[in-house]
Amino acid sequence: MSGLAILGALVVLLPLSAEAVIQEIKAVFKPDPANPQFNEFKNRTPLSGFCLDNPPQCLAENLFSLRLPIRTDSNATIQGGHTNPRQGAMFAVPSQWQSITVTHPTAPPHEVRFRVAGMGVSYLLPLPAPELTGGAGHNHLWEGSIWSYAGPPCVGLRGAGNDIGFNSFWRHPLGAGICAKRAMFNIPQPFQYQTFDITYELVTPNPLAMASGQYTGQHVFRVGPNQDFDLGDVMVPNDDVIVLDFLLDVEHELKVDIPPGGEKITLAPAGGWQSWLHAGRKPVRLFRDQTFHISASSRFKMYMECEAWVSFDCVLKNAAGRRQVELQVSVSLPNGLNDLAGEPVRRQRLRTGQASAKIIQPGFYVDQKPGVLHFEIVQGEVDFMLQPGVGGPYAGNVTVIWDSEV
Repeated sequence: MSGLAILGALVVLLPLSAEAVIQEIKAVFKPDPANPQFNEFKNRTPLSGFCLDNPPQCLAENLFSLRLPIRTDSNATIQGGHTNPRQGAMFAVPSQWQSITVTHPTAPPHEVRFRVAGMGVSYLLPLPAPELTGGAGHNHLWEGSIWSYAGPPCVGLRGAGNDIGFNSFWRHPLGAGICAKRAMFNIPQPFQYQTFDITYELVTPNPLAMASGQYTGQHVFRVGPNQDFDLGDVMVPNDDVIVLDFLLDVEHELKVDIPPGGEKITLAPAGGWQSWLHAGRKPVRLFRDQTFHISASSRFKMYMECEAWVSFDCVLKNAAGRRQVELQVSVSLPNGLNDLAGEPVRRQRLRTGQASAKIIQPGFYVDQKPGVLHFEIVQGEVDFMLQPGVGGPYAGNVTVIWDSEV
């Protein structure tokens, strides 16, 4: 699986309140010829919130934030020196890993894993901190100094503030539980969190194993006491439902380039026809290797369609159309393109019809690498062609298909 640290995501099958906060999250996979070994989704969700306001802190932490339109107000005075964290500033977020299914209109579903990895708020005091703390200022309003010093086990990022408010962000370790700050002085109403910022970690499937198109998923978070986002008993959010929708767009590439003239295949013996014409030595086989270049980032299948065929092979007919020989076609693909057993594709026979198609799975994005189509008439068929009195050219049409619809 590939890892991606982005924000947001996921959908609900239950009725939602009309006031639910709905946020769309986007991530895209598109092969990059400049970096073919990088096979991961890239975040395409616009940055908002704390990291937009404080880019240096987030760049140092490789953090991406998302601001949701939720305001939180106190319903009572926060008592200085309170012993119950639920009576003050506390944050419990869904920081444990969860599995979410993302679906595609026609392809099998995939699983993503995510967790909320941090939360930040900008608080606003009802009075300047010196008036609340008897002149001591905001450095002494909270236990453990200013708001940037998060309540353990959370870790705070350096924020910005003054005597009337402060904006900072707390990182929540896996399964962190409650992170809280104890007020050292009474904070009367109206005490307010003006912002609600989150970040999350998302582990996505291997995009090379996914079909082209859009995968969608959804998850619902509840906000409030003893819910997914639990801000204690004193701080009351103005919305209690967050719906995080996400879209994973997969833009695969399958491109095959055959050099000019490569569509006309002339089979000949090794070294040409001179030994047969001048010395009467029959060729062991007739063949031609035709190079092509392929770019591929997802599964595809290969098979043939023939003007005429016997069993699973195409046939070539003589000018009179009364005699025919079997033509064997096989393929060799560049490193990185394997069969379903994970083995390299070396001279694998191609067959006629989709039902006999060979399925190819990339191990990584292959960009403009050479492959070879091998055309061959084996010795027994060559002997048949060169019987006395029945010479003449043999010809036929063979269509080799690279099909991205697997």
